[in-house]
Amino acid sequence: MILLLSGLAALCLALANGSNDNFKGVATLLGSRTTDYRRALAWGTLTTAAGSVAAIFLAGGLMETFRGAGIVPPDTALDPRFAAAVACGAAATVLSASRVGMPVSTTHSLIGSLVGAGMMAAGSISWDSLGSKLLLPLLSSPLIAFAGVAVAYNLLHAARLKMGIERGGQVESGQSDEERYRGRILGLSAHSGIALLHYISAGSVGFARGLNDTPKIAALLLVAPAFEPTTALLTVGLAIATGAWLGARRVASTLAHGITRMNAGQGLIANAVTAVVVIASSRFGLPASTTHVSCGALIGIGAAAHGAIWGTIRKILLAWVVTMPIAGAISALAYLALPSAS
Repeated sequence: MILLLSGLAALCLALANGSNDNFKGVATLLGSRTTDYRRALAWGTLTTAAGSVAAIFLAGGLMETFRGAGIVPPDTALDPRFAAAVACGAAATVLSASRVGMPVSTTHSLIGSLVGAGMMAAGSISWDSLGSKLLLPLLSSPLIAFAGVAVAYNLLHAARLKMGIERGGQVESGQSDEERYRGRILGLSAHSGIALLHYISAGSVGFARGLNDTPKIAALLLVAPAFEPTTALLTVGLAIATGAWLGARRVASTLAHGITRMNAGQGLIANAVTAVVVIASSRFGLPASTTHVSCGALIGIGAAAHGAIWGTIRKILLAWVVTMPIAGAISALAYLALPSAS
């Protein structure tokens, strides 16, 4: 019974992750008016699914970390009751945030849940491992993205002016007017080239998100004998894609229009920095939050281009602060309520 509950809770978390996270890479496509919501979501879902498949080969380290290895005792990490409580806490937190359109971190939710359920199951956790394996990468990654975007924006802005590429005029694209770039790069239309690169950068963020997030959730399925790593990763990848199509619109609106005003070139820069940071983190087994990195990049663009919408940004930052304690409390209560495996 507890194995079934654990599996269902993990799948609910994957659905919640899709609804809250799948649009994070392609939000710039909608925000810059490069395309409409459905096309952006389709591209984000397709590239995230590709990242989920790639995780089979590249992200085994993250699966071990989010099973609780080194944070709780080995017998606790293998306990289906513990896994179910972690999934319940994270899923409830992320689903609630999606309902109100707040882009929160599934990674933060999982960490809070690991702590809450771990304290109930084992009486204590390894705070040293928690800090070095999880909290340090999470805190540093959005700051790296913010700084990287600020530097890249100023360098590329200067390069654009030097090449004589100007912003101005509108072109009908998707559902509304998109700002056009005038000029040529290597004999090609600057506007078409930037739009193509913008799509590629958005897809790279989707790929990075699938690579980084899928193994974190799939780890919770490994307590069930029916799941081995490949099956768990593919199952979670499918559930993430389903969640995106069922409930991404509110978070999409916040990301695309609530953080900063942007054009295609600025969106391209934000996505490129996000993809580099998240893919590098996945490769080295570091649990960077795609939410924090992508939002950090968007805030960086807003600050550099003087288009940041600070009222929404403050609400997002507050949501980040409360994510871990809320998830921890829910997972602790879930652990007490769930039956034992024996």
